[in-house]
Amino acid sequence: MGNKIVVLIPSLNEERTISTVINKFKKKISSAEIHVFDNNSVDNTKLKAKKAGAFVHDVQYKGKGNVVRRMFADVEGDIFIMIDADDTYDISTLDSMLKLFKEKNLDMLVGKRVCKDKNAYRFGHIFGNKLFSKLVKLIFGNQIDDLFSGFRIFSKRFIKSFSGNSKGFEIETELTVYALEQRLPVAEIECNYKSRPPGSFSKLSTFSDGLKILNVILVLVKDERPLFFFTILAIFFFTFSLVVGLPVVFNFFETGLVEKLPSAVLASINMVIGFISFFSGLILDVVKKSRHERKRLNYLK
Repeated sequence: MGNKIVVLIPSLNEERTISTVINKFKKKISSAEIHVFDNNSVDNTKLKAKKAGAFVHDVQYKGKGNVVRRMFADVEGDIFIMIDADDTYDISTLDSMLKLFKEKNLDMLVGKRVCKDKNAYRFGHIFGNKLFSKLVKLIFGNQIDDLFSGFRIFSKRFIKSFSGNSKGFEIETELTVYALEQRLPVAEIECNYKSRPPGSFSKLSTFSDGLKILNVILVLVKDERPLFFFTILAIFFFTFSLVVGLPVVFNFFETGLVEKLPSAVLASINMVIGFISFFSGLILDVVKKSRHERKRLNYLK
């Protein structure tokens, strides 16, 4: 693992905090290259970032996911630190984080947020994080507790092999699932999390972004666990078919007649859909394994 450290800061209207975040990193790691990727800010974020000594890049397409894709594509280095521009993450333990990252030869290290200030972390965000984190742990693995942390350290081979499809705040979910699916070495370390300064506002919408994240998780389950996903669908259609069709069968044995023809047709259709769902899962599972092999080869490059 090389020694060039790059700091990646996605930003949108963070003029109150961007200089502080940059200066903290300059004091902590004087040799680090600091890059700010601005997502069409309408305040003085870019100007202040340049004055603070960071390289500033413009990202046209809206959304944090689009910014992360651009960051990973445009910057070269050996170790990449990604952090939000809102000055809510305490980087005082950064030395120990980097030491752990290097010693264990990790591909991703997540700063697990520990919040002492009740105002720093809204209840809806806490509940959503715990709910979605448990869901991802149940399906993909249990290594990561803070699914949505914006403070992470990556290896070069991680970011250069990660394609990413998310447009918005769902990107953290996709980063985590990618690491778990590829069985990459990952870890978490506690990081103090504090409130935004007065006048600084979160861009995360609890409900709309929560629905987007749930949708991304479902899509990732379909893509990465197709046999599991389509087997669940198959069980649903099989069960519905039996519930609707068994009374028709029993009635036929009693009378010799099919008195509820619509129910018989509906049950037959759902049984067929169930079989199609199950065999679709089998086929897509083979496709998934081939896709994973290609991802692995890209990672090893």
